[in-house]
Amino acid sequence: MLQAGIVGLPNVGKSTLFNALTAQEAALAANYPFATIEPNIGMVAVPDERLAVLEKMNKAQKVVPAMIEFVDIAGLVRGASKGEGLGNQFLANIRETHAVIQVVRCFEDENIVHVDGSVDPIRDIETIQIELALADLASLEKRKDKAQRAAKSGDKDSKAQLEVIEKLLPALEEGRAARTVSLTDDERKVAKNFFLLTTKPTIYAANVDEASLADPDANPFVKIVKDHAEKENAETVVICARLEEELVSLEPADRAEYLNDLGVSSSGVDQMIKSAYKLLGLMSFLTAGEKEVRAWTIPVGTKAPKAAGEIHSDIERGFIRAEIISYDELVRVGSEKTAKEQGIMRLEGKEYVMKEGDVVNFRFNV
Repeated sequence: MLQAGIVGLPNVGKSTLFNALTAQEAALAANYPFATIEPNIGMVAVPDERLAVLEKMNKAQKVVPAMIEFVDIAGLVRGASKGEGLGNQFLANIRETHAVIQVVRCFEDENIVHVDGSVDPIRDIETIQIELALADLASLEKRKDKAQRAAKSGDKDSKAQLEVIEKLLPALEEGRAARTVSLTDDERKVAKNFFLLTTKPTIYAANVDEASLADPDANPFVKIVKDHAEKENAETVVICARLEEELVSLEPADRAEYLNDLGVSSSGVDQMIKSAYKLLGLMSFLTAGEKEVRAWTIPVGTKAPKAAGEIHSDIERGFIRAEIISYDELVRVGSEKTAKEQGIMRLEGKEYVMKEGDVVNFRFNV
């Protein structure tokens, strides 16, 4: 399963956010550096309002949402790329993830120690970015030496690697992320095999205080983070991790009422989960019936037979065709029966590329 790693400096709210995301208290949230040593891993349901509608429409016995995996990783300090603090462990853990959520402190609180003594989001972002870039730089320099030797013997793949390496190195030497370098599609395929830390898609989680939730753009720290993220083609999600952790104990209706009283329309946790799901290049197709309504996770661009394989390998192997209707169309007409009577249900073959929110029945023969 694809993972989103939660990273950041010590004491910025990583474990608090993890607890809120996973609706549990598995991650120790404490006011001292390195409270998290071994990474915490949690499976999280992807919020999907469509499932409740389909449940009611089909009088379904159960509902199964899509899931995503989050990893709470130890806090990083300067010198991590040289093994300082828990640097080696931090870098190894983040290397295993597929996307990064960097928690950035955007609130003042004299009772919560900041590892650098003051709140400065850009300094915090750059501290981590530089350490990751230095780790990538060391990795690429080793690859460059090997590629140069192979390229001299006429190896075409090594020549292609060398060209991409030489494009990436200047950015890393400046402490910039490799993902900010403009590459062609072919060059990106080559770079993917380098497994660089700074090519991982990133969300900046601007962790604010409760007072900032109603109008986060009025918080100067948030604006700074958003401006920085735009330059990197990264996304920013504003969240109050402490509040979200406290809301876990409330019933959904009470939670919504509390947020409404604060002038907030939806949970920051829900937005974070949805953003991470999308960042990982994932989407959902739906199946619905009396027995079960379920959201199935597939990578964007998946064809129908492969999607069928998520349900069972026999369905993929014996795939004939898929009966498909979009969720919006299904809700508009009220039932699959009506959709079939009106000719709205489509029959799609093996080359059909699945779309977000497709409601599907697979026909197969084994």
